[in-house]
Amino acid sequence: MGIRVLASAASGLGTVTTVAPDREQSATSHSLTLHHPLRARRTTDGAWIVDGTPTDCVLLAVNALLPERPDVCLSGINHGPNMGEDVLYSGTVAAAMEATVIGIPALALSYSGALYEELEGWESVIQRILESILGREGGLPRDTLFNVNLPATPPSEVRGIKVTSLGQRRFAEAITRAKDPLGREYYWIGGGVATWKGADDSDFQAVEDGYVSVTPLHLDLTNYALLEEIRGWNLRL
Repeated sequence: MGIRVLASAASGLGTVTTVAPDREQSATSHSLTLHHPLRARRTTDGAWIVDGTPTDCVLLAVNALLPERPDVCLSGINHGPNMGEDVLYSGTVAAAMEATVIGIPALALSYSGALYEELEGWESVIQRILESILGREGGLPRDTLFNVNLPATPPSEVRGIKVTSLGQRRFAEAITRAKDPLGREYYWIGGGVATWKGADDSDFQAVEDGYVSVTPLHLDLTNYALLEEIRGWNLRL
């Protein structure tokens, strides 16, 4: 559903080819399939389906499946938000990140609502978001991808776009422990209650207030503010 809505919205801007995983890939982050071959098949509507991760899809699309290098990579629309630390785990964000690594402008889009059906009617709003970001004179900044989160509101009630920073989310009781019918113990990750915090311009706050959140993410993770201080630690062997 999310992919279909995004492809429909992007079709007003140019030719769209969909290359997507064949199954749910949440929390796969930037993983690559290195230990077995990948297979891709074409659907009747022209989309490519890959038995790999979102990052695999980008690499195959650019290097094997598409007749020419794409102008932009659009990843999503993910079912559920990708805010704060989510960007470290998200397969949706990782696909956009991989495109950025190989020099293709990229956006990752996620929907904060609980039901994909709520995305019906979002196409025109998403197209305006894409036009607004991709229409920048001179193109997008190098080594930067844009993480977009849509609020869980009807598209007619969206209050606008806010440029945001990443918030921070902490989970409580995110590990469930249980036993199978044979009495063997197992663990299930996820499902904990989340507590958000962050600056006034945080992504989660913008989405909660009914805005589209747009966060620029840079590939360079260096903490430049601490470089000189840490050099002063006189680290040595």
